[in-house]
Parts: sequence; C-alpha cells; structure tokens
Amino acid sequence: MAGKLTSLVERLRDRIFVLYVLASVCALAVDVGSFLALMAAGISATLASAIGYSLGIVSHWLLSSRTVFTGRVADRGTTDRTRQKALFVGSALAGLALTTAIVGAGELSGIDPRAAKLVAIGASFLLTWVLRSRIVFRTEG
Repeated sequence: MAGKLTSLVERLRDRIFVLYVLASVCALAVDVGSFLALMAAGISATLASAIGYSLGIVSHWLLSSRTVFTGRVADRGTTDRTRQKALFVGSALAGLALTTAIVGAGELSGIDPRAAKLVAIGASFLLTWVLRSRIVFRTEG
C-alpha cells in the first residue's frame, strides 16, 4: 500500500513539473519576445531584459496559479492568498535579479546579450522552480 502511495505522489510531482515547464515556456515567450522587441527599439539589453522578465512574471502567475499549482493556491480574498502572491513576486524578483545580473555581466563583458539571456533563462528557471514548488505553493505537512 505504501509503495502505491509513493508511486502516486511521484507521478503527481512529475505532472506538476511538466505543467510548470509548459507554463514557463509560455511565460518565456512573453519575456523573450518583449526582450527582443525592446532591443530592436533601441533599449539597452539590461533594461530590455528586466522589462521582458517583469512581463513574464505576470503571465507566469496567471498560468501557475490556474493550471500548475491549482490544488495549492490559497482562496481568493484571504490573507493566505495575499501572502502567496507576495512570495510569488519575491521568487520572481529573485529570478529577475539573477537574470539582470547575468545579462548585465554578459553585456559588460562584450558577450552577445542573447547568449547571456539563454544562460540567465536556465539559471532563473531552476531558482524559481525550487522557490515556488517548495515555498510559494508548498503543501502543508
């Protein structure tokens, strides 16, 4: 019986991770599309990266709270929901700081900002997954 329960928990975790990856891809499309459009408009790579990431944050909350962590989202209008949103924004700001630092360092080093952005995407994804799955949308117990 315990083995079946463990197997079920592992499958649910895998499903949540897959959904999180898909939500991240959608948010990434918003992020990178904005980043490239802003750079094409003449905005510096560092600022374009920060703005694009910020727009991705909004799309990621919408997708994460409605499709990925549905059973873990606090009820609307509650203090717990406000706390959860604040933690989500905090995790996003941690990812934003990491992304901006990596792209900024790349830009200062003369590295193509798009290459630096790719490194930042991977690093930020790992950081925010850990924060969101273990802190923001953690299950009690």
